[in-house]
Order: sequence, then C-alpha cells, then structure tokens
Amino acid sequence: MSEPARTPSRRARLWRRLDAWSYAAVLSTLGGAAMVLLALPTVIVLVTSFTSAATLRFPPPGFSTQWYRALVLASPEIVDAALVSLQVAAVATAAATVLATSAAIAIDASASRWARVADTMLMSPLLLPGLALALGLLLTFSLLDMRLSMTTLIIGHTVICCPFILRTTLASLAQIDRVLAECSSSLGAGALFTFAHVTFPLARGGIGAGAFIAFMASFDNVAISLFLADAHSEVLPIRLWDLIENLLDVRAAAASGVLIVTTIVLMVVMERLTGLSRYVR
Repeated sequence: MSEPARTPSRRARLWRRLDAWSYAAVLSTLGGAAMVLLALPTVIVLVTSFTSAATLRFPPPGFSTQWYRALVLASPEIVDAALVSLQVAAVATAAATVLATSAAIAIDASASRWARVADTMLMSPLLLPGLALALGLLLTFSLLDMRLSMTTLIIGHTVICCPFILRTTLASLAQIDRVLAECSSSLGAGALFTFAHVTFPLARGGIGAGAFIAFMASFDNVAISLFLADAHSEVLPIRLWDLIENLLDVRAAAASGVLIVTTIVLMVVMERLTGLSRYVR
C-alpha cells in the first residue's frame, strides 16, 4: 500500500526540481545574453581605442597608446568641446536640482490629483522622443525671439535633467516618516528650517543620485545639443560624431574610452557615497 503512494511523491519532486532547473537555466541564458549585448559594444570601443591603425577598424591590426597621447597633446578642439560639455552639464544639473527638488517636495506633500498630473508633466521629457523634444524647444525659443546661445543650450539641458532628479528625490522622500516633519513643525520650526535640518539630510542620497544621473545624461546628450547649440557652443558628443562621420578618427574611440572609465569610477564612488542602486531600480 505504501509503494504506490511513494511513486507519485518522487515524480512530483522530480518535476519540481526540473521546473526549478529549467527556470534557472532560462533566466541565466537570457541574463547572460543581455549582459553580452550591453557590454560587447563597450568592450569593442575600448579595444579599438588602442589600435595601431590610422582609422577605426575592428579587430585592430595591432595595439598602441598613440591615440590617447594624440587626444591629450594634439586635440585642442576635443578638449574645448569637453569643457563646454562639462560647463553645460554642471550648470544644468545645478539648476535642475533646485527646480526638481522643490517640485518633488510639493508633490510629495500633496494628496490631490493635480500633484499626480504635475508629476506626469514634469516626467514628460523622458517620455517624448529626444528629437521631438529638441524641436519643440527650438520652436519655443523661436516664438520667444531668443537666439541660439549657451543660454538656450543650458535651458534645454535643464529640461532633460529635471525628470531624473525628480524621480529619485520622490523615491527618497517616500522613505521618510512624515512624523519627523510634523514633530519639527510642532516644536516651532519653520518650513525652511525643517527642510534644511530634517528633510534634506534624509533625502540627500536620492537628490545626489538623481543629480549624478542627470549630469551624465546632460553630458552625453546629442539631440538637445544638436538643435539648441550655436556655432560657438560645440559639445563633446557632437564633436565626436563629426570625427567619426567625416574622418573615422580613432581619437573619438580614445575619448570614448576615457569617458567609459570615468563613468565607471564615478558610479563606484556614487554607490559608496549615496547608495546609487537603491534609487535607480
């Protein structure tokens, strides 16, 4: 009587193990494929940046650091473009941090449907195609009779930076117990004092994470820069694009290699300082 009862039990255990194994195998295969597809272009760029050839080729016929030396010693136009990108990204990130943090505090404090509408509107730059957003900003500046300049470029970059900071700040504010702000107010503290000594210290991790992501998004942006920059405000992505399109210049790969390594280092630093991964999941 006991033998027939044990047979289905073994079969069920076998199927459970097979099911768990197949699930793990499928997930591992898909995850591995995703990692290869995401990492392979980066690896190709890094390898190509050390080529000994005179133009972009993969695989390289030999390896050399000559293009990194040329990037530092004989590429003033690339250095100038990088400085413009750094300036635009820094100013746009600072402005977006103030605007998005203020908006996040107001949205978090309100339970009305208009707060949700405002949240959606402020996130819209991420939902729209980059070229459509850039064209819309260009037409807006044209209607306002504003000539293209560094100012219009910074405004455009501020627009695309705000959603990143808004989202991570809202995520950070959602983790703060509202009782803390209420206690501060009940003890006679004003709104500004409460923000400076209660809200900001608890939310600065999310604000910092959003500012970092926004800075990188601004530095790497092409669409906004293509439409809103004037002849004297060439940014690094546009300059590198011109080098690749017209000359197949290996210095573009070398500059990309520097950016890749710098980004990885900054991500590790930000993870240590703010726990970046907690706010970007």
